[in-house]
Amino acid sequence: MVADVSGSGQLRLGVYALPTDRTAIDEIVEAERLGVDSVWVPEAWGTDALTPLAALASHTERVRLGTAIVQIGSRTPALLAMSAMTLQQLSGGRFLLGLGTSGPQVIEGWHGVPFAHPVQRTRETIEILRIVSSGERLRYDGSEYRLPLPGGEGKAIRTSMTPTAFPVYVASLGPANLRLTGELADGWIGNSFFCETADVFFDEIRTGAEAVGRSMSDIELTVSLSCEFTDDIDEASQRHASGFAFTFGAMGSRNSNFYNEAFARQGWGDDVAAVQDLWLSGDREGAAARVPAELGRRTNLIGPPEEITRRLREYRACGIDTIRVGPMGATTDDRLANLERLLGLIATVNAEPTGHDTSTTATTHEGHPR
Repeated sequence: MVADVSGSGQLRLGVYALPTDRTAIDEIVEAERLGVDSVWVPEAWGTDALTPLAALASHTERVRLGTAIVQIGSRTPALLAMSAMTLQQLSGGRFLLGLGTSGPQVIEGWHGVPFAHPVQRTRETIEILRIVSSGERLRYDGSEYRLPLPGGEGKAIRTSMTPTAFPVYVASLGPANLRLTGELADGWIGNSFFCETADVFFDEIRTGAEAVGRSMSDIELTVSLSCEFTDDIDEASQRHASGFAFTFGAMGSRNSNFYNEAFARQGWGDDVAAVQDLWLSGDREGAAARVPAELGRRTNLIGPPEEITRRLREYRACGIDTIRVGPMGATTDDRLANLERLLGLIATVNAEPTGHDTSTTATTHEGHPR
């Protein structure tokens, strides 16, 4: 099994990747040599998240291999368990199953599966995953899944594989799903995250954890962000901010957008609503221009090395274990050079005492000490 990194006080670096050809695989092999801790493969309506990790498992030795995320509803829980156990064996215990509900546009439009009761479906999926991976016969009586199917000829079956445990991470933004993450998950796949308002997420995770006798140190806390080394912070911040126009306007409906709700709970509700209105009216350029540059700056690592180092201290101080970054550069050489640069800054921050002054309003969270 992979080492437990939650609550270690050491900030780790994960990278997003789509390793669908040999060049991309070779880049991840080199990133592993540089010291990257984890690789995360997404899925939407193009490549799936699991197949590329099987390829990486055969070409890497140490790096952790995670999905961010597999869409709940796109596969049955039993099939997810089969895939996860297979990848755990192929990788020598390095696989992390990251799950998320996605949204009704994808789940109902692409997969043809009802999106109803996403939090309950997440709960039942995790519980079934753990039954299967334990080697027990699969009997489950939930509101979303009943196994074997009542009234049919199905039998309670146990896996024919050697029982193989694997960590389960949950992508959650809303309060109920965050509490579920604290209760059941081994890790949190976070985004829409500001260090200054970390309690919006962490308080709910902690509540769920403590309700079942767990603590925040039992859960690896990860967040997604971009990193750009630049001396022009204002220009880069506005450019990154403009990308949120699609998130606020298209990643959901006017009445249901999990990202918008997460930003609103952190004090950005008026801005998000204004951007959404412009997008839905057809003014895409106006929507992009309306996103405050501060959103781009504070949800990412942007600036010269000294500014990025300061921001890394904030993430470490507020309780984050792993930052997950997207590609940093247009070419392989650029991306690897920037990874090496970022890894050096992380090493500098990790070598500092945990009480180092970060000059931020972020706080260290009880139960997840820094």
